[in-house]
Amino acid sequence: MNIANQLTILRILLAFIAMALILKNTPFSLSCAFVVFLIASFTDFLDGFLARKKEIISDLGKILDPIADKILIIGVFLAFLELNIVNIWMVIAIMLREFIITGLRLSVLNKGVVLEARFLGKNKTVSQMAGIILIFVTLILYKIYPGNKVVFFTYLKIIPAVMWYVVVITIFSGVHYLWVNRKLIKTF
Repeated sequence: MNIANQLTILRILLAFIAMALILKNTPFSLSCAFVVFLIASFTDFLDGFLARKKEIISDLGKILDPIADKILIIGVFLAFLELNIVNIWMVIAIMLREFIITGLRLSVLNKGVVLEARFLGKNKTVSQMAGIILIFVTLILYKIYPGNKVVFFTYLKIIPAVMWYVVVITIFSGVHYLWVNRKLIKTF
């Protein structure tokens, strides 16, 4: 168990802590959840960086890292769903894309083929992270300043618009990923 894999496991634990804190739904718990989410997100960068730098890339890390990412992202979106911040169909669309693509990547990895993330996949990840950060900041401000019109407008109009973008880019990147790898998929 190398340091990169330990960081990946830490990210999974932090994901569950963030979810629990979100569900408490107080300004303090949401602020703590936001910090935990940011730390967990940083471990995603750090584990990959350390694995490459120290040349400790492992099969466990190749499997565990994308799973940890999905647990973090989907877990936070599920917690936001429980608070009625996002729509259920949006979370289902995100989950389906993540499960299908991650399943495909893990299946071919088992055969020794590594399917790397493409530009749209990276854009999808950035949009999901940006959407989550926007929701966190808006929720925290909404709890502290419930009468603020800008915060209310962001809560009511901007978050749904951003989530539409997140869902569209998530689905589009998944379809693109399947299309680009269609020849490989046919071999299964």
